[in-house]
Amino acid sequence: MSPSPALPGHPHIAQRDGALHVEALPLAALAREHGTPLFVYSKQWMLDALAAYQRGFEGRDALICYAMKANSSLGVLRVFAEAGCGFDIVSGGELARVLAAGADPAKVIFSGVGKTRAEMRQALAAGIACFNVESEAELEVLNAVALEEAGRRARISIRINPNVDPKTHPYISTGLKGNKFGVAHDRALATYRHAASLPGLEVVGIDCHIGSQITEASPYLDALERVLDLVVLIEEAGIPLHHLDFGGGLGIDYNHDTPPAADALWKQLLARLDARGFGQRKLVVEPGRSLVGNAGVCVTEVLYTKPGEDKNFCIVDAAMNDLPRPAMYQAFHRIVPLAARDAAGATTYDVVGPVCESGDWIGRDRELNVAQGDLLAVLSAGAYCMSMASNYNTRGRAAEVLVAGNRATLIRRRESVEDQLRNELT
Repeated sequence: MSPSPALPGHPHIAQRDGALHVEALPLAALAREHGTPLFVYSKQWMLDALAAYQRGFEGRDALICYAMKANSSLGVLRVFAEAGCGFDIVSGGELARVLAAGADPAKVIFSGVGKTRAEMRQALAAGIACFNVESEAELEVLNAVALEEAGRRARISIRINPNVDPKTHPYISTGLKGNKFGVAHDRALATYRHAASLPGLEVVGIDCHIGSQITEASPYLDALERVLDLVVLIEEAGIPLHHLDFGGGLGIDYNHDTPPAADALWKQLLARLDARGFGQRKLVVEPGRSLVGNAGVCVTEVLYTKPGEDKNFCIVDAAMNDLPRPAMYQAFHRIVPLAARDAAGATTYDVVGPVCESGDWIGRDRELNVAQGDLLAVLSAGAYCMSMASNYNTRGRAAEVLVAGNRATLIRRRESVEDQLRNELT
């Protein structure tokens, strides 16, 4: 029997012979082997997503740095390290993970508004490519660390806040003047002049990141224009910029979203760069969600169905500690059964977890034909799920499996209570 069409936005996830598969493997078999909740990732989906960026930058001097906050599991990092990617990090812990995955520290960009002195020393010792500095106060501290504690110059770019609306959820908007990120656009030139005067710093670039889950090209084009205007002013002031970093933030298809493909988006942006004479500059981008988001599913078991006066509840064993996006952002994830069933018997459910919070929900008002013991797949779970998972209610974090064709590799063991208690003292 031939496979059914792949699920929208998930070319390597499809029903085959009545069972949902990731690449060549049935999810139900993986759930039987590893238990639930279980995160399963398609390696080919990640590589295909990366290939779209690589096509977009063909013939250009570009570095693609995976924004690992989206999913920092070592098995995922190794996929991108082996594919030649750099990495965008936001903590010393993420730097340690990158190095553990075998990545080249000379391809690492360190972003984030609150870098500590210890993290700065760690990154300088590792030999990272660049710090994306986010405030004038950070310049002073990094200069002191480089001079007094590390004895070397720190390569920097300055993150500019262009005050461009990314048209996304306010919690993941980062480029408006009310956000905590970056240096205000009208302070940029003065900040660059000050940075260039500090002996412990070497100015090498300019950085801009306006948000996440962006589904239109226009915010990128607006931000690019504002950044290029600044590049002209900064270089006229005698401060050369060796690379232009345009961040990430490209969205994925959660619920019939239609973001531009990465190669199509960069065709537009590169045309604008060429028109303004910047097309041959070294470029850096920091995609995260768009490289992993739709590569992952979370498999969860139906524990109970519970009818109510106003709502029917489908209670599953995955919860807000596993899948935090709905509770945090009211985010939408498609939920589909692993085994195909007749839709005629469907009931409208709120799909909820066992955590003791009313905010512990995975999906609202979903039409599902389910029974106790059934398995469901929560789609688009590759980004900002496991990396944001917690032990709330002393729940162990889920296991993770990476699928490549007909081969499955366990890349994270399920966390036990003993694992959680190991560092606690009585």
